[in-house]
Amino acid sequence: MLRLIAARGGRLLARPPGAALTPVCSRAASHGEGEASTAVDMSRPLYWNRLDTPLPDRPFKDVLNEEDTALKQKEKGPWGQLTKEEKIAIYRLAFQRTYPEMKQSTGEWKTVVGGIFIFMGLTGLVVIWQSYYVYPPQPRTFAEDWQARQLQRMLDMRVNPIEGFSAKWDYEKGQWK
Repeated sequence: MLRLIAARGGRLLARPPGAALTPVCSRAASHGEGEASTAVDMSRPLYWNRLDTPLPDRPFKDVLNEEDTALKQKEKGPWGQLTKEEKIAIYRLAFQRTYPEMKQSTGEWKTVVGGIFIFMGLTGLVVIWQSYYVYPPQPRTFAEDWQARQLQRMLDMRVNPIEGFSAKWDYEKGQWK
């Protein structure tokens, strides 16, 4: 999700000044002045760094300065005469980042895990608050001594002596079979 936001933000910054704020559609001004806003051409190829698409639609730098133009002319010659820095600069004209740079971890998982823990903590606080102020107190029948007395009462009454839990009680020894 953050990658999508960053890509859209990068596209906005890559546009010429003034074009980033122009609306996509053409419409007349609401004041009746007769002015129409310019339309942004979204059919132009875009550049993005993605591992699944090794060759983007356009090079990273398509507007070259004098140094870049000279480097492109030098690129057409033998590559053995180019220095390592020139080869890297030629690569950077076409691509913004290399595969290892794209695969490098961003640490975004820490933000996600931190957000999960924050929401779990807030949820725990809400549950604790509800247990004190919203839910009624537990009934007395949930107490252990009440349940023990109820079990003894049912054993004394010999409830379901054929297949139930009274059948598993040894009345002579006073213990479970």
